[in-house]
Amino acid sequence: MAKDKIIGRVQEIRLLDDLVQSGKAEFVALYGRRRVGKTYLLQQYFDGKFDFYYTGLYQTDKNVQLDRFATLLSKASGTAKKKLKTWFDAFDALREHIIALGKKTVVVFLDELPWMDTPKSNFLAAFSDFWNSWGCRRPELKLFICGSSTTWIMSNIIGDRGGLYGRMTRSIYIAPFSLGETEQFLAKMKGMRWNRHQIIELYMILGGIPYYLDLLKKGAPFAQCIDNLFFNHGAALRTEFDFLYRSLYGNSVFYKQVIEVLSSRLSGLTRAEIAKALKVKSGGALTEALDNLCSCDFIRRYNAIGKSTKDTIYQLTDLFSLFHLRFVKASSAANDNFWTNIHGKSQQTAWAGYAFEQVCLHHIPQIKTKLGISGVSCNVSSWIGTEKDADGKAVQTAQIDLLIDRSDDVINVCEIKYYKSKFSIDDKYAEHLRERLSLFKRVTKTNKALWLTFITTYGLAASPNAGEVQNEVISDDLFT
Repeated sequence: MAKDKIIGRVQEIRLLDDLVQSGKAEFVALYGRRRVGKTYLLQQYFDGKFDFYYTGLYQTDKNVQLDRFATLLSKASGTAKKKLKTWFDAFDALREHIIALGKKTVVVFLDELPWMDTPKSNFLAAFSDFWNSWGCRRPELKLFICGSSTTWIMSNIIGDRGGLYGRMTRSIYIAPFSLGETEQFLAKMKGMRWNRHQIIELYMILGGIPYYLDLLKKGAPFAQCIDNLFFNHGAALRTEFDFLYRSLYGNSVFYKQVIEVLSSRLSGLTRAEIAKALKVKSGGALTEALDNLCSCDFIRRYNAIGKSTKDTIYQLTDLFSLFHLRFVKASSAANDNFWTNIHGKSQQTAWAGYAFEQVCLHHIPQIKTKLGISGVSCNVSSWIGTEKDADGKAVQTAQIDLLIDRSDDVINVCEIKYYKSKFSIDDKYAEHLRERLSLFKRVTKTNKALWLTFITTYGLAASPNAGEVQNEVISDDLFT
């Protein structure tokens, strides 16, 4: 095992250890966002030594897939290549290979499984038959599958109600790197010693995706690194947004439209508001798209305090998508120094404020740890306050970045400030905070204690008003 090349993934490695040593047949699905490192984890854990390894081919028909499957099986077994006409033939041949090995532990890895399931191929029927009729009774067999299409994995494997219902022995979710893991990756794998302010800004852009981080080149200034990734001629990530959605979803145009609508209001939209903006019905295709985008971690859904299910808010949380829509899509392909030129200007700083809020949402466990409430059950949401005006029309009157609604009768009302120095609370802003807390209590009718909490880059400056803040979290705390 090449553990020295694995950053983080401590819990996942423990699970893999247990599964390999279980003494029974294991059928394990790894899932998570594209480029997040699912394949890399298994390749490093097993040091690239699989008894059979096959990767599905993107937008390739059944016959080509089967021919490639036969070639790799021939190499793995050291036998003559067979003509495979169906996926049933392919899995029969794989079964013969496993038996012939005669090993105590046999590891099979089928990567990009969704791409094998081409129209009218009967792939799922053959795969189900292989596992249900034989594989599940072979204690030596450790079958690992994964795929970038989390939606396909969730629908056809993890949440299947057909032939594979209840057959999978374990699913393992692979999350993007945290800030701390990103820092480790840059230092250990890339030899890049950036300060934490730079790493946070990098996270705002790439969102902790290992594949994207690995594209960085040592030695260039920070802003130039971003230009190299997104804005230079032939930049590696300039067209990634379109490929990302096209490779995950059949109706990728519609999915991108949903993402673009959500990017227009960063606090989020209800289903009805999204449907109105797209001029589509509220159910059907929109419901499927929203569910699938949630399962792939591009968006999140939440219910604000005091709101019903019909008022569920959908919010764009994928930092890479946000950065693309804000800057890459609108930039000129000829402007090789786009990010260098706007860095530190109003356009960039306005985006950074919101992106830092999203970074904080991705690090709720770290925030809870700093607050000393790791073991306390919490509901996390934002809040938009509305009151009726003189004409009886609901008007937005306040917004709270982050609420941590705790089971111990406390709500942490969080202000998130991305600042280049310590943040100072002057008298005017202190009065604004008091009015907002009063409004929140009045509108929600909560009886819980409200603790004003500041999450800032470098903390609060000393001032008479700083005493009204019960808790402080600084950016360094997000790296734990």
